[in-house]
Order: sequence, then structure tokens, then C-alpha cells
Amino acid sequence: MAASVLTEVERQEIEKQYDEILKACIRCKTEENKKLIRKAFDIANEAHQNIRRKSGEPYIYHPIEVAKIVAGEIGLGTKSVVCALLHDTVEDTDYTVEDIERMFSPKIASIIDGLTKISHVFDQNSSLQAENFRKMLLTLSDDVRVILIKLADRLHNMRTLQSMPRRKQIKIAGETLFLYAPLAHRLGLYAIKTELEDLSLHYEHPSVYEDINEKIKATEKGRIRYINKFSLPIIDSLNKLNINYNIIGRPKSIYSIWSKMKGKNVPFEEVYDIFAIRIVFDATDDLPEKNQCWDIYSAITDIYQPNPDRLRDWISTPKANGYEALHTTVMGPDGKWVEVQIRSRRMDEIAERGYAAHWKYKGDKSEENQLDEWIKKIRKLLESPESNALEFLDEFKMNLFTSEIFVFTPKGLLVRLPKDATALDFAYEIHSEIGNHAIGAKVNHRLVPLSHVLTSGDQVEILSSDKQKPLKEWMKYAKTAKARSKIRDAFKSERRKLIAVGKTILEDRLRKLDLHPNSEIFKKLFAEFGVTGKDELYEKIGNGNLDLSELKEILRKKQKAKWIRYWQLQLSRSQQKKKEEEKKKPKVTQKPLKLDKKRTLFLRDDQMDSTYKIAECCNPIPGDTITGFIEDDTVVIHKTECGEAIKLMSSQGDSIISVEWTSQKILSFLARIKLTGIDEIGLVNKVTNIISDELSVNMRTIYFTAHNGIFDGHIDVYVHDTASLEKLISDLKKIKGIKSVARSDSFED
Repeated sequence: MAASVLTEVERQEIEKQYDEILKACIRCKTEENKKLIRKAFDIANEAHQNIRRKSGEPYIYHPIEVAKIVAGEIGLGTKSVVCALLHDTVEDTDYTVEDIERMFSPKIASIIDGLTKISHVFDQNSSLQAENFRKMLLTLSDDVRVILIKLADRLHNMRTLQSMPRRKQIKIAGETLFLYAPLAHRLGLYAIKTELEDLSLHYEHPSVYEDINEKIKATEKGRIRYINKFSLPIIDSLNKLNINYNIIGRPKSIYSIWSKMKGKNVPFEEVYDIFAIRIVFDATDDLPEKNQCWDIYSAITDIYQPNPDRLRDWISTPKANGYEALHTTVMGPDGKWVEVQIRSRRMDEIAERGYAAHWKYKGDKSEENQLDEWIKKIRKLLESPESNALEFLDEFKMNLFTSEIFVFTPKGLLVRLPKDATALDFAYEIHSEIGNHAIGAKVNHRLVPLSHVLTSGDQVEILSSDKQKPLKEWMKYAKTAKARSKIRDAFKSERRKLIAVGKTILEDRLRKLDLHPNSEIFKKLFAEFGVTGKDELYEKIGNGNLDLSELKEILRKKQKAKWIRYWQLQLSRSQQKKKEEEKKKPKVTQKPLKLDKKRTLFLRDDQMDSTYKIAECCNPIPGDTITGFIEDDTVVIHKTECGEAIKLMSSQGDSIISVEWTSQKILSFLARIKLTGIDEIGLVNKVTNIISDELSVNMRTIYFTAHNGIFDGHIDVYVHDTASLEKLISDLKKIKGIKSVARSDSFED
């Protein structure tokens, strides 16, 4: 900013702006309001006297324009206009927050203080910018007008960005896209959000912006003709319904078109829904607005075929920022898709002005409640003692989602979540303790891992265990700020506990050696265990990762004994011994029995491999209903319901032989069990203990794979009959964490 005496023309122009502000502010009509605005106007004008912006214009133009945006485009009242006029005085002049409070009120001073704290949010010092932003958001949770005025301030800065050097343009445009445009969207300021996005694109990618803008202009006449052609039959239909309405034809925003071109990797010409119209109607008292919207929808879809995948009902379930509308995309003339938005006048004002428009509709609190709920969540995040400023900025940005989904609890309660939220996010949204102990979920009655991405309409039930604790991998698929914050808090809490436990253990061990902790002792321990500090040392002792059994020797600097892993050698010897014993077993050879198709063949232990063999397609075991098929001098045993057996019965009926099992006490038959469940530490060990130790069943193969907390796999076991297999399956189902156990006929991996 530079100092320069104002010209007479500039003084006259500045004076005119007072009347322009009053014209813009429909809620500033009382004499008291006008006097308050005049007072703020004069103070701001005097404070910024003879100061100019980079563009060369008087600096006072900026707070004046911000005040006009606040009043006219957002629709705020007198206090907000006063704050907009004074928002730079505390930062750039000799006025203090205390001065403002003395001259106006504590509330106005508080809002200006919040605006001052955010002024350096994007300084070079990263941690400072994050902390300032966090402070500003603390003010937001008390008064949302801080953010609304700041958005107006940013919008005017973007509108006048051409005077800034290229480097600054890119920086300011980038932070606008990163934070301010999503924030405007979250607060329901769609017109401001769209303009911020378009202006950001204009400065970040000027050639792209100009190219799309030129193409929109080049197609403007054709688009107007097309919209008129499209609208005429709709106009006729709506007129017959005696509806008072406006139809507005408009192209999508330049930024929106560019995003679609990028996302779908298509040229401008292939962005199919560039055409859009909005129908804004005056609601009548005889029918609810919702019914009137659907009546208009019905009239339109009687004329044009709708795309069933593009219906968006934001009337039955408004967005969290209060947005209500009915969106549909229909096939218009010449095979072109056209998006149609249907809104009442009230819905349209809320859509364009967002939070501020609720003042006009105080009788309907539903939209305000959703926004207030969001602001409460922000305050909880801000008040978390574990919340790091930089982490918070990342989480807050993540929570400024542009899309949301609606899912349901088992009891049918609706829960809002950002698009791409997971079952884990849902768990934390219900309650932090449910999230901390979650082990899996059922989505639409189907078991899924916590990483499962939810979609609108899903019914979600969270499975939990008191023994479960948050895992580090959860941070990879937690999407909401609340979930990520609670997971981090749990990690830090757990670490503090481990540090306390480890410290107690170490001090007890030292006390037994008549020693007290000192720097020399810690130096030796740090070197011995490869840690860098006390907390790391205590934590590793606390979680059992460090063995203090030789503490005395370590402190005496004695050489550590070298441990020989005898168990590996013993295991090798055991396996070799088993192989040698198998070789020594005499092989039983039997002469094939003469087969009589008219008689039942009883399958005995000593006839396996000589008289009969088990079909690999269905792998029957004693207890299954079976059928035999003679192949040469051997009977192949199938389950009766086996598909291959049914095929053989129809094509080779003369080879069938009746077979029955006898008591199988020597031979064991291979069976495969498939399992799915929650991946928990020690689960595989529990499975193998039940199979090997409790039931004395031999395993041939065990295979498990785990992904995002859910495992599935199979175990191949040797059993005597179906009774022993069913007993095994029953016992495995009792293990906590296992969700399904079933026999599998196929041994294909």
C-alpha cells in the first residue's frame, strides 16, 4: 500500500459509496442503522486516508466493496456491514480492538478481532498460518459472520487480482481453491463459491480459462436458441398448472466444465450436460413446497425422458448446508442432455445466499440446525487438547466436502457423511467409543471391513469388541476430521499409558539394584536399545518390546551373551525324524476286489487306493451320501448331489455301483474349511489350537489373507467323517472374531 493524496473526484466518488451501501443493505433501513453505518464509514475513510492499493485506487474502495458484497450478495445486516467497513482498521491503522469496542460494541469488536486473526493465515510461516486459522475458526463457532465477511473480503480481492504480480496471483488463487471456495460451498454460498472457482482458474490456468470461455461465448447464440426450444413445451405445461415461475437458462461454470473435462478426460464438446435450466417458482399455501416441486418434475418428465441415474432429491433430505432443490437430467431435442433444477423462491434464496438467507425464514429451522451441528463439530475439534494446528488445518479442509452421502443406522436413523466415507467414519460419527472399539461392520447385512466405502442408502451396523484398540492403518481410510482426530487422540493416550508403565517398571528394576535414574544410566540404555529419548525408552519397556532381564549386566557394560536360536534346529530335527518314520511304515497293498454291480460295495479302511478313490470334484467324506462309478477296476466315489455325478448318471448309468461307508477308524479324509472374520492378533493361534490340541485333528494346509481388518482363508484338515468335521466347524464358530465357517467342496485356490 502506498500513500497519496486523494483527488477531488475520488473524494466525491467515495462519498457516493455510502448511499450505494445503504441501497445494497435491505436490512439497514432504520435511522439508527444508518447512523451506525455512517459512523463506521467515516472512521474507515479517515483511517485509510490517502492510502492506495497496488492497483492505484484509494484503499477505502476495498472495505466499501466488501461491505456491499456482505449486504447485497450475502444479505447480512447492519453489524456485518459495520464490521466489513472496519475489518482492516485494527490491522493496518492505529485503531485497536479496544477502541472498536468502546466506539461500537463488544460483539462488533469480537467479529473484527476474528477477522484480524485470519488476515495472515497464509503467511510463509506454515505453523503460524495454521494457528491463526484455528483461532479464526474459534470465532466462527461463536459467530459465523466472521467467515461470511472474510469470504466477501476474499471475493473482492479475487475480483481485483489483476494488479498483483503473477507469483502472488498464483499463490492467492491456489489458497482460494484450497480453502475459501469449499468453505463458501459448505456455508451454502453457491454464487460466491462458483465465482471464486472461476476466478481461481482464470489466474492459475489463464489459457484454459480463456479457451473454455471463448467456446461458451461461441456457442451462446446456439445455446439460447436451444434453451428456448427446450423450454417452450415446459412453459406450456406449467402455464396450464397455473404456476407462477421463472425459467433461467445458463451454462455450467467454467471451472465446473474444466473439472468434468479433467475428470472424464474428454474435450469441451463431450461434456454432455453443459446445458442447464433452473425453474424457480412461487410456492402456494395449498400444497407443501415438496409436492409442488414433484408436480413440476412430473410435468417435465412427461415431455422429456429423464436419466434415472441423474435424479438428485435434495428436498426430502436437504444438504447439511441447507440446500434444497430437485435436480434431474433429461434428454432434450437433438439428443442433448439438459440438467433441470427445480426450486421454490425460498429454496433459491437459500441456495444463493446460504446461511444469511435463513434470517428471512426464521419459521423454518431445519437448515439452520444442520449448519449449527456442523459448527459444533468444528468447535469440538478445536477444543481437543491433542489437536495440532497443522493437522487441524488438514482435517478441516478434508471436512469441507463438496458431496455428501446419507446412510442409516440399524434402527433407521439417518447419518450424513462426506462422499467416500468408510464404515470406520460411520462408527466414529455415532460415538467415539464405538469407533475406538470397532472391529468390522455389516453393510446391508453383509460383513465388510472397516475400510469399506459407503454409498447413499446403505444401512450400517458396527461390530465392536472391548479388546479392540485403534490401529495405525486406520488413518489410511478414515476420511472425516472427527474420525482422524479421535484415532490420533487414542494413539496419544495409549502412548502416555505405556510411557507411565515403562517408567514404573524401569524405576522398580533400578531400585532393586540400589540405583536411581540418572544421565549416565540413560546414556547406556539409549545406546544398548537404540532409542533416542526417555519417552521412547519407556514406551518400548511398557509395551514389552525391551527385555530388562539383564539390566545389571548392561549397566556394568558387560558384553551381551549371544543367543543361539535352538528352536529352529529342534524344529528341523523334528521334521526330519517325522519323514524317516513315515518311510519306515510298511505299505499296504491289496489285490483289487472283483466288483459286482448288483451288490453294495462297503468302503473299508484297507481298500483305499486299491478298490476305490475319492473324486476331487466334490471330495466326499464318510457321512456324506455317495454314489460310485466304475472306471476300469476302481470305483470313483462322488457325492450324490455332485454336478459331475449327475452328469455321469445320465450318460454312464451302466457304470454306477451302490456304495456305503463303513466305520472309518484308521483312514482320515481331506476336507477344506473356509473361514472369514475380523483380523485380530492371536486369532490364527486360537484356530490352530482348537484344531490340533483340543480336537487332535491333523492339518495339511492353512492359508489366510487379511485386508483392512478382515481376513478370509481356508484350512485343509484330515477327518474321519462328517460328524468330526461338523464338531470342528461348530467349535471354530465359537471363536470371537470369526464370522463364518463353512465346508468347501473345492480344493482349488
